[in-house]
Amino acid sequence: MQRSRNRATEQVDSILAAAQRLIETRGDEFTTQELIKEAGVALQTFYRCFSSKDELLLAVLGDQMTTACELWATEASNMNDPLQRLHFYVGNILGTLGRDPRRDALARFVIITHARLHRLFPAELARADKPFVDLLHKEIKSAVDAGLLKTKDPQGDAWFIAELVRSVYHYWAYAPGDHEGVQERLWQFCIRALGAGENS
Repeated sequence: MQRSRNRATEQVDSILAAAQRLIETRGDEFTTQELIKEAGVALQTFYRCFSSKDELLLAVLGDQMTTACELWATEASNMNDPLQRLHFYVGNILGTLGRDPRRDALARFVIITHARLHRLFPAELARADKPFVDLLHKEIKSAVDAGLLKTKDPQGDAWFIAELVRSVYHYWAYAPGDHEGVQERLWQFCIRALGAGENS
């Protein structure tokens, strides 16, 4: 039984990894046949793990978000100030654009696929996005507890900020030009909305 579960987990991981490799070069314009060939699994194995290609893409989005949030939390673990960590989280996503063509291709995939899947799987997509909201919520609440912010709804504000960050990210993933100044403007907007001084 345990061996069977481990095997299933390995197959899911192989399919997700293959999907990401294809996405980095082709976005979501690959067929299921191309995917199973890349993953080295049978078609019936794919359908045992995922009911459709859209369900697979939803899993890729969730996997990418979870992995990214774990990485950001590790990178921010040496920051003692919750506002410093929050600043890092708000600005870091924009800072990843334009550095690696493969990552930029993945960013554009996220943008296009996120909007389309939102119409099909709104509740599931909200769960996939939740790790980032939770990351923001933790630091907003810590800053409120420390008297650094004044918001009365840390959870709700975390959701609004996550949506704002996503919208700005979506724009700059396709827009040409320098977005360095946008990171700080986005941070100042968010921090003022949370009840801190402009220079926080």
